[in-house]
Amino acid sequence: MRTYGKKYRKAAESRDIKLNYQARAALELVKQTAFAKFDETVDVAVRLGVDPKHADQAIRGTVVLPAGTGKAVRVLVIAVGEKAKDAEAAGADFVGTEFIQKIKDGWTDFDVMIATPDQMGQVGQLGRVLGPRGLMPNPKAGTVTMNVGQAVKETKAGKIEFRVDKTGIVHAAIGKVSFPVESLETNFRAFMDTIVRAKPSATKGVYVRTVAVSSTMGPGVHVDTTPYR
Repeated sequence: MRTYGKKYRKAAESRDIKLNYQARAALELVKQTAFAKFDETVDVAVRLGVDPKHADQAIRGTVVLPAGTGKAVRVLVIAVGEKAKDAEAAGADFVGTEFIQKIKDGWTDFDVMIATPDQMGQVGQLGRVLGPRGLMPNPKAGTVTMNVGQAVKETKAGKIEFRVDKTGIVHAAIGKVSFPVESLETNFRAFMDTIVRAKPSATKGVYVRTVAVSSTMGPGVHVDTTPYR
């Protein structure tokens, strides 16, 4: 049986586990009950009425959080010529094809890799290293593109990727506990709107089943799903 610490139990007492809170109230509660000594991340978990085993129900996409993520994102761009210059001008931290060999040698000090389509033949060789870390560029995530400048700017501004797991749940980080509740609410609504728009036509029954928000160390708070049904 799982046991919880005193701080967690005290935080959990502040919520009504049977109640589905409005989004703003839920986020305020998450902020109030955060107890860690570091700036905790605010996470959202959405249980969807999909069957991820079917390709046409494997929800995946991206969303630019209006208030950002609160995290400094290190961006690597694999491109040459003018595209490399565009990436540098947009603020990419690392640019160039020489990083392909560095990655083969074990270097992975970046958070997002963006590549132009013509470089994917070489980047594909890094699958064993990048795949397990979730760093492999993908067209669906907008990280394989000729418009590298825009991709870098969006990533730096707060673009996140999400995908449904095998249990039908989508997890995402939507900011930090230190964010004003207005910023967290804006990010939450942007994320949920994107999830709703991603509803596959093959889905039957209730699509958004449950939603919960929490801090890194804190208890989950259930959110009313009525606006998303």
